[in-house]
Amino acid sequence: ERFLALAQGSDAAAIDLHYLPDGTVAGTVILLDSLSWTEEDIGGLLKSFDEDFLPDVDHVQGTLNFTVVRGQALGNYEGITSET
Repeated sequence: ERFLALAQGSDAAAIDLHYLPDGTVAGTVILLDSLSWTEEDIGGLLKSFDEDFLPDVDHVQGTLNFTVVRGQALGNYEGITSET
């Protein structure tokens, strides 16, 4: 499952969720460089996402974990074909 976070009218972060067989959820959060993220911003984003979208798991109880990376979007690629 993927969610996009918006700030100031543009994409600010992407969150990919993976629901694991043991009932836990692993998330990858990609913070886009277009927004100047602070540690406080990151903590608030993760807490909000946990509380608002994932009621069955909890970061504090260890049933939800996030890996956070920072980067830039290079584009959206659809219908890629290989030319030989």
